[in-house]
Amino acid sequence: MLCVFSGDGAHSIACRGQKHMELSNYLKGTKTLFVKAQFNGYNCDANLHSRFPAERDITVSCGVQSITLKVNFCPVLFSGYVDTDLALNGRHGDSQCRGVLNNNSFPTAILFSISLSTMETCGTSLSVSTSQGANAYGNLSLVQIGNVSGYIDTPDPPTIISYLPGLLYKFSCSYPLEYLVNNTQLASSAAAISVKDSNGTFISTLNLLLYGDSTYASQLSVPVTGLPLKTRVFAAVKASNLDKRWNVLMDYCYTTPSGNPSDELRYDLFFSCYKDPQTTVVENAKSQMGRFSFEVFRFVKHKNQKMSAVFLHCVTKLCRADDCPLLMPICGSRKKREASDSKSQSSASSGNAVVTAGPIITRSEETSSNNSQLVSLDSQAYALDAVSSALVCGVLTLGALALCLFVFSVALLKLRTPSLAALTEVTGPGFK
Repeated sequence: MLCVFSGDGAHSIACRGQKHMELSNYLKGTKTLFVKAQFNGYNCDANLHSRFPAERDITVSCGVQSITLKVNFCPVLFSGYVDTDLALNGRHGDSQCRGVLNNNSFPTAILFSISLSTMETCGTSLSVSTSQGANAYGNLSLVQIGNVSGYIDTPDPPTIISYLPGLLYKFSCSYPLEYLVNNTQLASSAAAISVKDSNGTFISTLNLLLYGDSTYASQLSVPVTGLPLKTRVFAAVKASNLDKRWNVLMDYCYTTPSGNPSDELRYDLFFSCYKDPQTTVVENAKSQMGRFSFEVFRFVKHKNQKMSAVFLHCVTKLCRADDCPLLMPICGSRKKREASDSKSQSSASSGNAVVTAGPIITRSEETSSNNSQLVSLDSQAYALDAVSSALVCGVLTLGALALCLFVFSVALLKLRTPSLAALTEVTGPGFK
């Protein structure tokens, strides 16, 4: 007889055998007398655990660095096995593939921990599927999903027959490999967020960092007065505690005027084959860090403000290193992204984690003057008006003097004209 217990979320159990009922009754009858002695020393309840294992007896936690399996030991003990009889994927001869008995809990449990970086050691398998689907914002792209699966079982007996049931616990964890990184609790130029275990991700931390130059050595320092427009900012999406088999692929990076990644007002930096003319993608899907740069700008809605805040968001994927080139878009014939600006998109889809960098404070040069500068400009304008007035007064004075001199000259000329006429009459006959 074989009892199968699934821990992959389907929660199914099946026990097969022609004489299952007879065997069950036989075991219950023969163990009634010594069941208390069998549970002695373990945190088991004879009324609750005098039974074969069921689907509720295995708990699977899909963590960021490891998978934790918790098996209720009391029904295992009732079935006639000890803790060392359970092992991962049939590796009963390997001690590191066995569980650890925890008698400090109720009921007593056997714990298994599978590291995602060394999962193959005990035969746990990883399969990666690639399919086209919509990301967190409804954009169609290729997405990879990792599925880790395996089982816990009891060994086959060395005899031809056995009166003990064979136990088989199946488990699996599905890991979506696409994330929208965000953290709105941000007052400076960078942010980091730890991904919760319940999200079911392969990573523990995603960082979206801003740098001041192309060396990506020193992080960007945003002055209190803001960055001048068209200042080039260098950004990097970096994964930490990530197994070497995975790379980071930046699928969609955009900006919003607020820390809300679902803000209806947004400006795309790049997505698929589209790229803003002032944006340069330096490295993507080739390592565990993606890098790009862009020139800062202001949102027109901030036209009445001296400074404009810009928040940066990136939809990031993890791709298996060998598969990353297959996920990169082919941009020979550009296809415009089909997205409705009026449609509200959700950023809380399963498996998404969000990292945001910002605010990036920018300033417009024509609105950056402070009060003292404005006063100085007014003083200069006042001084210029005084000089102009003096020049006008001088010109008018000189004009008046010139006019008076002209009138005086004309009057003097008129006085001399009659005398010359009289002299002509007197002397005229003497010349005939």
